[in-house]
Amino acid sequence: MQKENKIIIELNKIVKKYYVGKPNELEILHGIDLQVYKGEFISIVGESGSGKSTLMNIIGALDKPDSGSYNLEGIDICQAKEKHLSEIRGRRIGFIFQTYNLVARTTARANVELPMLYRGLPKKERQSRAEELLELVGMKDRIWHKPEELSGGQKQRVAIARAMANNPGILLADEPTGALDSQSGRKIMDIFHRLNKEHGKTIILITHSPELASETGRIVTLCDGRIINVRRSGAAC
Repeated sequence: MQKENKIIIELNKIVKKYYVGKPNELEILHGIDLQVYKGEFISIVGESGSGKSTLMNIIGALDKPDSGSYNLEGIDICQAKEKHLSEIRGRRIGFIFQTYNLVARTTARANVELPMLYRGLPKKERQSRAEELLELVGMKDRIWHKPEELSGGQKQRVAIARAMANNPGILLADEPTGALDSQSGRKIMDIFHRLNKEHGKTIILITHSPELASETGRIVTLCDGRIINVRRSGAAC
């Protein structure tokens, strides 16, 4: 259930193509309309090839559509310059990927510090916040461990802490439990629920799993680059 009746993401008639102007031109997204409210926990589901990753890249300002409009908290993403988009990605959106993307041979704390380092925060402030975030995700006793010393579930928890480093309002999670066993996946979903309920984060979960989607407040189903269904799941989010 949305906590505030405020739209923070609005996509209108989003079209995305590849190989534009060439004989093999391919349209992946065919006029996507989607609104996301502040404080929502929603899921975008669909089979492989449905367009989930392409839509995620557009929502995350990693790519731009070929036509349509995208408004993110009052910002026209389609007209924004790359420098502005980079700032949006760094401060407004936290990304969590299936593959973790942690820096090897670097401690958990240092991995979480990285976004704050790029932002220019002082060393002591970075270290203190990194430790707080690692405690939040249950990794306080692993701050000096490097990725190769951690299990998949532990790596993902570090990745979530890193995504929270600059205190973004939106978390975009792409198949975050896809490489994990059920027990580790359960811990990750519990963290997302806590971040949503206790910290007010807007969470967009990209998944192929109906079971995970059923835990979110609203389920958006993609098929062949079109939204074919939007429904409330009944989950207490």
